[in-house]
Amino acid sequence: MTEPRPAAPGILSGYRVLDCSIAMAGPFAGQRLGDLGADVIKVEPTGGEWQRHAAAGGAKGNKINVSFLSLNRNKRSLAVDLKAPEGRELLYRLVAESDVFLQNYRPGVAARLGVDYESLREINPGLVYVSISGYGEDGPYRDRPGQDLLLQALSGAMLSAGAEGSPPQAAGQYLVDAVTASTAFEAVLAALLHRERTGEGQQVTVNMLDVITTLQMQEISVFTMGNVPQERSEQPHAHVYIRAPYGAFATADGYLALAMPHMPTLGELIDEPSFADMDGEVDGWTRRDEIYVAVADKLRTRTTAEWLELMQPAGLWVAPVYSYADLVDDEQIAHNGTLVEYEHPTEGVVKTPGFPYRFSRTPARIDRGAPQTGEHTREILHGLGLVDDEVAGLLAAGVVASTEA
Repeated sequence: MTEPRPAAPGILSGYRVLDCSIAMAGPFAGQRLGDLGADVIKVEPTGGEWQRHAAAGGAKGNKINVSFLSLNRNKRSLAVDLKAPEGRELLYRLVAESDVFLQNYRPGVAARLGVDYESLREINPGLVYVSISGYGEDGPYRDRPGQDLLLQALSGAMLSAGAEGSPPQAAGQYLVDAVTASTAFEAVLAALLHRERTGEGQQVTVNMLDVITTLQMQEISVFTMGNVPQERSEQPHAHVYIRAPYGAFATADGYLALAMPHMPTLGELIDEPSFADMDGEVDGWTRRDEIYVAVADKLRTRTTAEWLELMQPAGLWVAPVYSYADLVDDEQIAHNGTLVEYEHPTEGVVKTPGFPYRFSRTPARIDRGAPQTGEHTREILHGLGLVDDEVAGLLAAGVVASTEA
């Protein structure tokens, strides 16, 4: 379980974020801000955000599915109909006293709702307005669906691994969404720093296509400036721009990841005499398939643990290939406190990844788990100065929704 929250405020305490985003990239960015102490208000439709109704892996939970639960801790929920003038006016009142507005609406939707940057800057010139899109605010791909797998396919990365002629292989995580979330989080911090120095708010745009392209800074530069073609070989290889052996190899009881070893040392350890005179920076490219086959044949003869015991003391870059079951029981994960546990009012004990950063004086922490739809509607509206009768009228009219009694 997480330790009691320390008395010191979070590093972003005092900042308010209006999170109008859906799915993964935007909500994950908003959660990162909440983890550091920002007051993140999740502004969602009265029927709940899309991710509440799309359970990844079929993990539905009790009242909140695991997908939503994992991306929306440390937020309060305001359920409001922004298509209703009364609902939009409530949002405008929140904008006037907020620092960040985060959205990933389809292009054109924000303007139709009256929550585009030009509209909101009239209310709050110091607002940091972050718009996340699939391909950019305009251009030929503007209206295409910005879905993770599709962006992975467009990025070129799928053809940097595997064997020639084999199907392209997607990453084992929602890679584009996750990196886009981190990029948006980084952009918010930079824009807030600029505002602290100058008083100026601004619009920040982040698109998934640029994010996954710039993530491959080294690889694409090798292609564009080094003129090295992106050619896969006959045998599977973890990356076309790294010399063999490089990848995951089957052992007697599992898999072992091996990266760019000193060839004579590897040959001695696996009893492969042909490696004795090899120069990895030459033969690792010109004899890639031959090296792969030899390594693959040898590594099947012993267990993963046996190979680790031989190779790690020799200084080779080697690691076991984990499952999630292995990962959550790993001693370094335990030592780091990478996974956190906390009590959720409807879902019970939640065990989930914690925080990717450490601050000695202002640590990230969990105030609350993911909210139910409109769980904090009354609280937020009362904070705007609305009295009980006004809130009751909005609830009765369907402008807002609440799960509070």
